[in-house]
Amino acid sequence: MSRWRALQESDPAFDNPFLSPEFTITVGELRDLVQVAILYDGPEIVGFFPFERHPMGIGKPVAAGLTDAQGLIHAKDIEIDARRLIKECGLAVYEFDHLVSGQPLLNGRHERYPSPIIDLRDGYECYTTALKEHSGKTYKTTLAKSRKLQRDAGTVRHDFAITDLEPLHTLLGWKTEQYRRTGRTDRFAHRWIVELVERLLATQSDSFAGVLDMVYADDEPVAGHFGLRTRTTLAGWFPAYDTRFAKYSPGLIHHLAMAEQAAAAGIEVIDMGRGEKEYKDKLKNGELEVAEGRVARASAAAGVHWMMRVPMRKTRATVMANPLLLKTADKALKTYGRFRTVIQR
Repeated sequence: MSRWRALQESDPAFDNPFLSPEFTITVGELRDLVQVAILYDGPEIVGFFPFERHPMGIGKPVAAGLTDAQGLIHAKDIEIDARRLIKECGLAVYEFDHLVSGQPLLNGRHERYPSPIIDLRDGYECYTTALKEHSGKTYKTTLAKSRKLQRDAGTVRHDFAITDLEPLHTLLGWKTEQYRRTGRTDRFAHRWIVELVERLLATQSDSFAGVLDMVYADDEPVAGHFGLRTRTTLAGWFPAYDTRFAKYSPGLIHHLAMAEQAAAAGIEVIDMGRGEKEYKDKLKNGELEVAEGRVARASAAAGVHWMMRVPMRKTRATVMANPLLLKTADKALKTYGRFRTVIQR
């Protein structure tokens, strides 16, 4: 683990908790699919390649579908043949959708996407100054709504780095409601994902930790977030709020409070993750880049995988890149979510 940590901390591109050894180890305790390839240059370890092995030799990132940073953790300036790597791992294909920049797995055909961040390297005050200039209306309105929430519901407070399970389960309940309301798959219907989050919350060290924070009004939970941190990066993961307080924009109130406390705790970057969301556009003051695609070697399994996955991925990318198509798709999902809720009742 110490060598993995040293390689991770040697390159800013790897400064994301999803690339930390603790994350892979914890997922591996719950998923038999997880494996790690260790790369050597002579006697020296020069890289770690965490992945999941699926049927037909299909490789995916650890906790595929949940993570916002994926890839190989490696020493600088080493040459890696991507196809040879997956062959040595016994894979026909390795697919990814949040591969971090500078990876030897990348080539010119892979699609690149922005991953918005809140950059706190100059401190929270500098961030809010920039926010006032570029999203002044959002900032002022959020502060006004926070004051109104306090007048209407009681004293507003923010608790950062909570380790209790009760507020975590409250947050996960909100998130489940959000998934259903918007027509998405409920990730927390899978027991292993709930247990993963619980175990990560219990993991607390200087270099890696689960971070739970909540906003309360008169001791009643209003909004919160669970994510992961390294020494200097907080990965946004599961934000949610109580819809009874929706008119106060509790998500924005929470994110500003979280940014302030995170900066005070030594966080320099909050990575909000790839994806088109209005709140990300309002709060971001920078971007990273992640890639989507696959590495494949000539095989029948790779051909089948291409037919099943690549056209679907390209269609999804087309929808995501077109505001009208994206709005239509989102509306359809929300309609489905409302219909599904009625049926369940």
